[in-house]
Amino acid sequence: MASYLRPTQLESALSALAGHKYTVIAGATDYYPAQVAQYTSNDILDLSAIENLAGISSVQDGIYWRIGAMTTWQDLLETELPGCFDGLKAAARQVGGQQIQNCATIAGNLCNASPAADGVPPLLTLNARVVLQTQSRKRELPLSEFILGNRRTALEAGELLTDILIPKNLAQGRAGFLKLGARKYLVISVVMVAGLLILDEQGKVGRAHISVGACSETAVTLPELEADLLGQQFLPNLVRPDHFNHLSAIDDHRGTAVYRLDAALTLTRRLLSDLSA
Repeated sequence: MASYLRPTQLESALSALAGHKYTVIAGATDYYPAQVAQYTSNDILDLSAIENLAGISSVQDGIYWRIGAMTTWQDLLETELPGCFDGLKAAARQVGGQQIQNCATIAGNLCNASPAADGVPPLLTLNARVVLQTQSRKRELPLSEFILGNRRTALEAGELLTDILIPKNLAQGRAGFLKLGARKYLVISVVMVAGLLILDEQGKVGRAHISVGACSETAVTLPELEADLLGQQFLPNLVRPDHFNHLSAIDDHRGTAVYRLDAALTLTRRLLSDLSA
């Protein structure tokens, strides 16, 4: 018979993982729907009672914002944060419906590692890092190195993702997020684009972070486009098809690879127009 653990302390959760293989859940909004019409014998480790894993705070002498692993999308929306978080908040509003946003966690969105995970592109533009912890050690990885592919992450045996770190040097940025799906809400993304710009006093780009999701196995940044935007003002016209050449576009029932690349181009131009207005 499967076992179910719901510890109240992080140390207890890490201790349990050190000696046994568990399926880890937080909001469980991805896990339980996947179990419909099938019996699961997985042993479950439920993190939802660990209070010190929830919330958003300033850490490491004010260098980072810390998003705890049990922070829900609704928690994010209710927290007063600077404009650089506007893209992540826009994504939060499109993660399922209100009930899902109340339960689903940002960290769970990353660990699930779906190509269509709404949180990944805006977190990439925020230069997010993840903190991975076992009973005996702690390490950090850039988010870009944590998600390895479709449903694959860099989590090792016994590890939990405990924190997401966002550098505060992006606080002056303006950010946005656009998503294309079969309808406006309650839909899996076909393509999504996130962007963060820091503009100088003349309205020229001093720093640019652009990311595309749901177009390939993992969300990716657009480094050549980011470089081309520096020092510029009229941004939409600078976006070219070759900026997306490194994307290995998905071809499936939601959209062809050609369609996804064309949509990514259009959404990126639209987002840059909004952010530079």
